[in-house]
Amino acid sequence: MNVIKEKKDIRDEIFKNIQGKTFQANICVNESGVIVGLDKAIEKSKKIGLESYKLVKVGQEVKKNTLILKVYGTPKKLTIGENYLLGTIGKYSGIATAAKRAKRLSSNNFKIVCGGWKKMPYSLKTSIREAINSGGIRPRISDEPFLYLDKNYVRMYGGIKNILKAVEKIKRIKVIQIKGEFNKIEKEVIEAATNGVDIIMIDTGKVNDCKIASRVLKENNLRKNRKIAFGGNIKLKDIPKLKNYDIDIIDIGRAIVDAPILDLSFDVIQ
Repeated sequence: MNVIKEKKDIRDEIFKNIQGKTFQANICVNESGVIVGLDKAIEKSKKIGLESYKLVKVGQEVKKNTLILKVYGTPKKLTIGENYLLGTIGKYSGIATAAKRAKRLSSNNFKIVCGGWKKMPYSLKTSIREAINSGGIRPRISDEPFLYLDKNYVRMYGGIKNILKAVEKIKRIKVIQIKGEFNKIEKEVIEAATNGVDIIMIDTGKVNDCKIASRVLKENNLRKNRKIAFGGNIKLKDIPKLKNYDIDIIDIGRAIVDAPILDLSFDVIQ
């Protein structure tokens, strides 16, 4: 029978002369941003055998060169920790930082949400939602219980009116995705508004469609008590110009969940 030999870690050979010594490493930010993931980093540190102490609060906005975490351990464990801790903090802090920037760019003219977390791997969803919240925006289009009736629901029911009639007795906020698939945008908007919708999601990426939606709702006295949401590959740089339109909610996906990691450094102190 073949015996599987355990793969030798070359770090054992590199650090054999100082393997019993304890060193301190500092994790600092190389750019300003919102810090999240610290609690997960500390939890991971414990599993590796390191001691970690956070110097900022989760969700805190910090400036470049801020020391956010001190880590203590033996040489090998510190090198292992560097591989895990920077990613744990950096990726989610990058998302939170992008969310904070989106919030600032909106100047509270409309509500910013990020529903893009739903398309991410299941194991990451909770952490991404926490990062979005830490950035000051919401991961869901409504804080109340709601039904999100997307294009597939509409297709299976054969139209906007049909799906809204099917769910009219369900006591939840009704959100419907409008893409101009069954009719012109203006006709789909009116069909939704006259059949019990609460939030009309214009998910075409074309801001002029929001202008059309606003106009036809006002012309038919249907704008009151209904919200217009807009989505479709919106980038952060697009936010300022959207203030000129009658929009209540902006849904930004990839520009936030795919934000670059927050640049961090892991430095051993001699």
